[in-house]
Amino acid sequence: MYEEEALAPLTYPKVSHYHGDTVRLLFVFGAIILIVAQSTGVTLPLSVAGTVIAATVLIIAAGITSPEQMWIHWVNAVIAAYGTFLFSLDVITKYHAGSVPYTASFVFLEALALISLIALYFTTRTIRDLLIHHPKSNERKVDA
Repeated sequence: MYEEEALAPLTYPKVSHYHGDTVRLLFVFGAIILIVAQSTGVTLPLSVAGTVIAATVLIIAAGITSPEQMWIHWVNAVIAAYGTFLFSLDVITKYHAGSVPYTASFVFLEALALISLIALYFTTRTIRDLLIHHPKSNERKVDA
C-alpha cells in the first residue's frame, strides 16, 4: 500500500491568477533587449559582464517559472523589483539631467524599466493568488 501511495501522481492546486507565462515572456524579451542594447553601444547601468549575467539570470528564471513552485515567483519578484529600481532610477536621472527622451539609450532604458515594472505587477498577482487561495501550494500532496 505504501508503494502505491509513493507512486501516485502528484497534484497541484489550480492557480486562477497565474501569470508566470506572461512574466516568462517579459523576462525573455528583457534579456534580448539587454543584449541588443549593450551590443549597439547603449549606455546601461551595468557593465558588459553585468549585462550578460543579468540576461542569463532572466533566461534561467523564465525557464524555471512554473505554477508548481512557489519559490520561483518570489525570485521573479525580486528580479523584477531590482530591474524596476535599476532602470527606472537611471532613466529618470538621465531625463532630469537633460537627456533627450528619444535617443536609443533613453528608449532602451525606458523599455527595460517598463518591462521590469510590468513583470513585477504580474509576478505580484501570481504570488497574491497563491497566498490567498492556496496557502499551502508549495507542499506536494499525493492523491489517495
